Formats: sequence, C-alpha cells, structure tokens
Amino acid sequence: MKLDVKIQLLNFCFEVFNFIFLALGLSVLGCGLWILFDGGSLLTVNPSDELRVVGAGLMLIGLVVLVVCVVGIIGAVRELRLLLLVYMGLLVVLVLGQLFVTLLLLMNREKIERGLDETVDRIISGYGAGNRSDPLMDKIQNYEGCCGRTGPSDWLKNSFIQSLNLTAKLLPCSCFRSSRPTADSPWCSNLNVSTPQYGTGNGSYQEGCRQKLSDWLQENILTAVGMDVALMLIQVLQFVFSVYLYRTLGRRAEWEKSDRLADPKGDVDYREQNYAYMDPVDGYIDSAHPGHHHDYPEPSDAAHLDYDHGYHDDRDYD
Repeated sequence: MKLDVKIQLLNFCFEVFNFIFLALGLSVLGCGLWILFDGGSLLTVNPSDELRVVGAGLMLIGLVVLVVCVVGIIGAVRELRLLLLVYMGLLVVLVLGQLFVTLLLLMNREKIERGLDETVDRIISGYGAGNRSDPLMDKIQNYEGCCGRTGPSDWLKNSFIQSLNLTAKLLPCSCFRSSRPTADSPWCSNLNVSTPQYGTGNGSYQEGCRQKLSDWLQENILTAVGMDVALMLIQVLQFVFSVYLYRTLGRRAEWEKSDRLADPKGDVDYREQNYAYMDPVDGYIDSAHPGHHHDYPEPSDAAHLDYDHGYHDDRDYD
C-alpha cells in the first residue's frame, strides 16, 4: 500500500472514531449536568458529597473530551505530529480520570442509595408545606404506583398529619389509585371518611417506593458506568490509530528528507544553464563528453573576415 493512501485511510478511521468519541463525551457531559443541576430529580434534592464529586467528574470529563476531539481533528487533518502527541497524552489523562470516577461511583453505590432513602424520608416529613420537592414525590407515587418509602405508614411521620392528630387514613392524593383532589390541598382520604374531606380517594397503594427507587438508581448508575466504559474503549482505539498515524507521518517525513539530501538541487530552476566548464588556459570541457578536450579557436582577423577554409601553402616556389 502506498504511504499516502495509508495516511488517508488512517485519517478516515481516526475521524470516524473521533466522531463517536465526541458523541459519547457529550452524553457523559449531559449525565454530569443532570446529576448536578436537574431540579426534577431526587438526586439533586439533597445530594451527597460522593454524588457531587461523581457529577462534577463526569461533567469535567465531557468538557475535556470536547477539547481533545478538537485537538485530534486539527492534528489529523493538518498532519501535525506535535498535536497528535498532545492528543495521545490527553487520552491517557482522560482514561485515568474516567477510571477514578467509575470506581468512585461503583464503590459508593450503597452510600448513595442510603442518601436517597434519607432524602425521601425528609420529603415525606415536610410534605404539604409548599416545598419544591412535593410535586416530585407526587410524580413518583403516581407513576410508580407506590406510597411512602416502605409503605403508607411512612406518612404518619408527616408533620402536617401529626398536627391534625387524626385517626382517619389521610394520605397524599398521589397514593390513591383513583382520586379527586381539591384545588387547595394535595391530601385525600378514604371515601367512607367524612372528615376531614380534603379530597376523595379509593384504595391507596400498599407497596412502598423504596425498591422502585433503588432499581431506578441502579439503572442510572449502570448507564453512567456503561457510557464511561464505552468511552474508554473508544479512547483505546483512538490511541492505537493515533500511534499508527504518528509513525506513518514520521516515516513519510524521513523519506522526504532523504530525497532532498540525495538531490539537493532537484527542485531548483536555473532556467537555461551552461554545463560546460570553461578553463581560460586549457580550453573547455564538454560536460556531456568529458573525455573530449576542445581548444579555444584562434581569434579571427577583423580586417580579413572573408577567409578561405582550404589548404594554404606558404612556401615560395619562385
């Protein structure tokens, strides 16, 4: 395979994998932003320190991926070996950072899950006071078909229900299979209870939300880890292509250098050149026939320009 064709093929493969690398990097960046700033997620209500570190790490990895992709594209398109070296160094740093974030996430899964349980307990305790997390709890119970963290009894810890000192089964309307909440209250009670009638509901969910929240958390952790692992695999392939491209460009540069040394004047245009060496004493030597020596012609007499090229005998016969 010709060297230029090989370079073009390596460039094409490099850019294809670089595009995949960029797409995965943007996904990791989005995952980090979701962990840190999504107001509609339980993870952002009271995030743990470990979760903040994971979110910040994923976001930083995504940003670095963007920079690395730009460096790699410029280095490959313009065939700059120095940028390819920088690109390979950044890939190594990225892999180390991703290993750290992945291991941190896997080792702290149980701690993050305990923090999630504590967050749900705090939401249940302060529910009904107009907190930002109230609609989030309603959404979880309504769509997942569950009530409380471990069951409906968790709502006995709610400060509002405790202040009423009621024996009736008062629960959020999202705990009931079918309910008609009033406009001014999120609470509902059973149909056979007359007071307090904040709303009506029929048949509350008996299953708690803990297991479903745990499954949701594990799915998101595995998704983040999967994207991280896929990103590392792409980086390994990118590193291999970068090494081959770097070596191939170096080989071509060496060949071009050797060609210039072998023919240093090959590219110089001297227009019309006289390759005959002129010797003022011995005449000149024809470069095309160096074995033939030519004497300089005798200077002609300006007064006798018309001369006979025949044989002249200078002897006097008289």
